[in-house]
Amino acid sequence: MSSKPIGDYAVLSDRHSAALMSRDGSVDWLCFPHFDSPSVFGRLLGEQAGHWSLRAAGATSITRRYVERTMVLETTYTTPGGTAVVVDALAVGKGNRGHDLGRDAPHLVLRQATCSHGEVELEMEYLPRTDYGLNAPPLTPVDGGVVMAGTDHALVLSGAVPLSIDGSSATARFRLAEGERAEFALDHAATVDPGSAPIRTGAQITAWLDDTVAAWKSWSALHQGYDGPWRDLVQHSGRVLQALSFQPTGAICAAATTSLPETVGGERNWDYRYTWVRDASFTIEALWVAACPDEANVFFDYITASATGSLKKSGDLQIMFGITSESDLTERVLTHLPGWRNSAPVRVGNAAWNQRQLDVYGELLSAVERMSDRLFDPVARRVGPLSGPAEWDNAPQLSDATHSFLVALADTAAQRWQEKDSGIWEVRGPPRHFVYSKLMCWVALERATALAGVLGVPERVDSWAKTKDQIADAIISQGWSERIGAFTQSFGSEDLDASNLMMPLVGFLPANDQRVVATIEATEDHLTDAGGLVQRYRAADGLVGGEGAFLLCTFWLAQALALAGQPERARQVFERTLPFVNDVGLLSEEVDSTTGELLGNYPQALSHIGLVNAAWAISGAGKSDPATHGTRPSP
Repeated sequence: MSSKPIGDYAVLSDRHSAALMSRDGSVDWLCFPHFDSPSVFGRLLGEQAGHWSLRAAGATSITRRYVERTMVLETTYTTPGGTAVVVDALAVGKGNRGHDLGRDAPHLVLRQATCSHGEVELEMEYLPRTDYGLNAPPLTPVDGGVVMAGTDHALVLSGAVPLSIDGSSATARFRLAEGERAEFALDHAATVDPGSAPIRTGAQITAWLDDTVAAWKSWSALHQGYDGPWRDLVQHSGRVLQALSFQPTGAICAAATTSLPETVGGERNWDYRYTWVRDASFTIEALWVAACPDEANVFFDYITASATGSLKKSGDLQIMFGITSESDLTERVLTHLPGWRNSAPVRVGNAAWNQRQLDVYGELLSAVERMSDRLFDPVARRVGPLSGPAEWDNAPQLSDATHSFLVALADTAAQRWQEKDSGIWEVRGPPRHFVYSKLMCWVALERATALAGVLGVPERVDSWAKTKDQIADAIISQGWSERIGAFTQSFGSEDLDASNLMMPLVGFLPANDQRVVATIEATEDHLTDAGGLVQRYRAADGLVGGEGAFLLCTFWLAQALALAGQPERARQVFERTLPFVNDVGLLSEEVDSTTGELLGNYPQALSHIGLVNAAWAISGAGKSDPATHGTRPSP
């Protein structure tokens, strides 16, 4: 099993897949060719699942950083004899610039080691293990490298150093003097003929690296204009979201990994290499701040196109999709893997795809409302997610399918808001009347009412408004506990839930409403750990064991305080999270309240989204009436 801390890893991305690189230079997670493909290196979840390490022997100091405004990693090893710098990247498409970042990516890992001072001995271990470590195909030496063929994956390792091959493993030790360099590349393909394997020269590898750096810098220069508090963190979070995005469709993975646990040794281990509908409005807001509206447009097109066909006759809207809009995400357990620090089971797929979550209607319609000034703006050339580029110069008009779908979302929320569901946190216990689910049904009708003219259904406004008021009355009367003095997790309960911090963020109540202020105070008093980080809830949820503090909820607390006109407290809450940003600016889902270690799948999109949106809210605090100040950035 892997015992390295989750925060020990950096992420590389070509916008098709992602690799996790440990501080000591080991690729311990890589799924080729896509984020959700089986791994070819999976030591993160079990030693037998393979890795590829390249590091300086006897290093006394290791420091690392991303090359400025890129996701290309630079690691510096200091040894008694000298210093080596290793640069690692997943190659993006040749000549990609700006919006083309990741287009036609070659599925190619690039590694370059340079001795910058003295003399350094380096060591390499290459142990590919396909299908999550189930297969260990033999390696075939070729001139200039080694080939693994004969399975669903073919891998070609290029490198101009002598390799010692033992079955399905290869190792090397070599020395570099000052100014000398060694380059390696790993190509993935469906099949490869060892006799004609594409071996890459050192010069070719260096050229790919230089081109990849230039591609990321060109994207950052075009897209990252945020200039407020924590500017570097916000802009870097934008690049992390881009790194988690699947270029062919615009999907954004919740994380690059599966089964990193919410508590060490626990069973709360899920596959996060998919996209959740519930994240849509949060994501679009963060993309506008830390990336640019174009990325928000592409993501919106993916999420709405995926969801349009999933509204079942029962009224259930599928809550999550694969990165190419797959609907069936059936969950299975990989029994041969022990999991990170023996945190089993290791899961592939996610059974939550079949859950009923009433909040998704509001989150999707909220995303539509956030995008409406671009979706329906002919100057911006956006006329609805199901309209092709050939129609972008025409007068804005929603396709019939999109029109019907958006109206059906609002109608379904109006019809079903009184039902029980599994809630935003996807509890695996009995369904309940979750307050957040009712809140988001209210949001669905509020946003649909605002869009009624665009949707061409002004006759529905009165009915939607009436139901919206009924939902509000139910939340106020049944979701509020006089004894607790706060809004609670579900109707009639006395359990707190951090999702209620969303009430002022979505405009349900003003941020300075006394009930909102009381809920904020109760959350901070009763749902925070000793370090001031917020837990989602402490109620029973149908699973064994507990979980860490949830970083997104901590950012929600900071955002709510900012909207409530308390920017100093908001800043203090925000800054509680900063010690948990690792040395290369990455966050996971949770933090262990005892040890302070990062927990959960990694890097976590929602944590970086929360960081961006909270920073934006704090930057705007005091610039308008706190009761009405919104969080939506200008495009």
